[in-house]
This record gives sequence, C-alpha cells and structure tokens, in this order.
Amino acid sequence: MAHMAHLARWIRPWVTTDGPEALDSMVMDARDRTANLALFAAAAVVWLLVGLVVTTRDPLVDRSAGFVGAFLMGLAVALTLTPLVWLTVFGRHRQIAYRGDWLRAIRRSAWVGIVVAVLVVLRLQGLLELPIATFMIALVVVAEATLSAER
Repeated sequence: MAHMAHLARWIRPWVTTDGPEALDSMVMDARDRTANLALFAAAAVVWLLVGLVVTTRDPLVDRSAGFVGAFLMGLAVALTLTPLVWLTVFGRHRQIAYRGDWLRAIRRSAWVGIVVAVLVVLRLQGLLELPIATFMIALVVVAEATLSAER
C-alpha cells in the first residue's frame, strides 16, 4: 500500500499532497461533469447509428450511405473526443477549468471529426493515398497551432 502511495505521489504530486495545496477529485463543477456525461451519451447514440448504417447499408449499392456513414463517423469521433480533450486539459491545469477550454476542446475535436469524415469519403471514392492523408493532417495541425498560439 505504501508503495502505491509513493508511486501515485511521484506521478501526480499535486493530488496526493497532504498539505493545503492538495486537490480534491470532486472540484469539477456540476455543469462540466454534466456536459462531459451528455457528450459521452450523445457519442454513444451516434456510435450506435454508425453501427446501424455500417451493418445495414452498402455504400457500393447506395452512394448516399457512404456519405451518411462518413458524416456519422466524423460526428461520433468528435463527440467522443470533446470530453476527452477537455478532461486532459483540465487535468494538465491542475484541475482548474479556464475560460475557453470548452471552445478549444470542441474546435480540436471538430478538426479531428472533419478529417475522419473526409478520409472515409476519400476511401469510399478510391482516392485515399498516403500523401493526401498526410497533407490533410499536417494542414490541420498547422491551423490548430496557429489558432492556439498564445498572444
């Protein structure tokens, strides 16, 4: 038990400190907790829709099924990633939520969702190649780095 406490103190010293600077895991606001749970629930519903489209519709027979599936996959990825990105930043900020953290998490997740949807559409059209995918990802990374630059 003492070994685990020592390991936890080494990994996250600000959480396991017994002093006045110790942080409690319950410091998250109720609205942030509710938003995280709501986004995870919405993501679960959209993932179920993705499973329904993928298992019941053939994109070779019905061209619109490919676009609907790509849109749903991008949306599902974005909805799943938004709370994960926010929680990562929340943890890195020593469990303090700053103004704009949700908007940055939504923006970053939307970038990933758009890239996923476009890659799926390109794959369905037979146009996906490694240089195209690499260029798209690099473009998104540069755009996000520009938007996230500290002023």
